[in-house]
Amino acid sequence: MTPEVSDTRAEAPPVVPTWDDVARSHGGFIYSVAYRLTGNHADAQDLVQDVLLRVRRGLRTYQPGNLEGWLARITTNAFLDTTRKKKRRPTVALPDDPDRVLMGSPSADAESASRDLPDHLQRLLGELAPEYRAPVVLKDVLGYSYDEIADHLGVPIGTVRSRIHRGRAKLREALAR
Repeated sequence: MTPEVSDTRAEAPPVVPTWDDVARSHGGFIYSVAYRLTGNHADAQDLVQDVLLRVRRGLRTYQPGNLEGWLARITTNAFLDTTRKKKRRPTVALPDDPDRVLMGSPSADAESASRDLPDHLQRLLGELAPEYRAPVVLKDVLGYSYDEIADHLGVPIGTVRSRIHRGRAKLREALAR
């Protein structure tokens, strides 16, 4: 009988990414989720900035695991927080005077995100109420499970299922028009 040899190597602790690593390697993912939720380039950029600030604060407490899931949750929560703030403090939009507004060309991320879904579907997603839009995007665009969505949104799984069902029904109804 041979004696058992134990492995004396210690398992390396999981590595928490730096903020720079997250911004560089997952910025496109964050933008894609933000664009699907907001429906336009400018709001998506604002949301990405908010998310990256939240990531900077949250990395201290981040437990290594599903980084994209964590980022999607932060992005979704930031979107919902922004939507709630806008409802409490409505803003007046700038006039549609083309001489007063400078139009820039969309970034590569915006072009990529806008090509993934047809314009009419992105527009219809943008018309959904935020409580339906977020779960539909997380499920149908990003492919998350109901459990993951419930965890991201902090709501029961039954609520996720009903919101996805209602959101899809509203999209079908809009597509039939």
